[in-house]
Amino acid sequence: MPLHKPKCVGAYHQQLAYCVTQFVEKDPRLAAPVVRSLLRYWPVTNSQKEVLFLAELEEVLELTQAPEFGAVAGPLFARVARCLNSPHFQVAERSLFLWNNEYVVTLVAQHRAVVLPAVYGALARNAAGHWNAAVHALSANVRRLFQEMDPALFAECAAAHDGEAAAAAAAAEARERRWAAVERRAAAAGGGRRR
Repeated sequence: MPLHKPKCVGAYHQQLAYCVTQFVEKDPRLAAPVVRSLLRYWPVTNSQKEVLFLAELEEVLELTQAPEFGAVAGPLFARVARCLNSPHFQVAERSLFLWNNEYVVTLVAQHRAVVLPAVYGALARNAAGHWNAAVHALSANVRRLFQEMDPALFAECAAAHDGEAAAAAAAAEARERRWAAVERRAAAAGGGRRR
């Protein structure tokens, strides 16, 4: 797994991903440690490398059993949520393609109580206005999939997201009022010195 770390991983990634999936295919219990290792070496600033990691992740997930998936679903989909909101459209699009894989959707459906809260905010932000039309449409499709899968959980996540958005807006408004007060005091103090 440390071979995922070098910048030049793109030169040999296809062979590396094949080797990793062979290990997981031979012993499905290795899926959770492999996913954790992928998350440990996940690229932060290299979008092309992120796309490679997402493709490898999908291959590993196709070989993952439900118990192993449940063990890594939380941190895995926290990372996927960050990928969903990537300004690089290929990263966002590739992460949304995970839901085109029927087996991955089956695993997600079994663990939707963990997955949906992790990705709901990212999907809502993309559906509300991602700059790329394809990412915008795919996000709306994935949201619809979750809504059909579990309407009650979807409504609960929507309410929680709306509450967080309202709290963030209130905090931003309070911050603006404090800055305006500081600016007024600074202007009053500066005007008094000039006299």
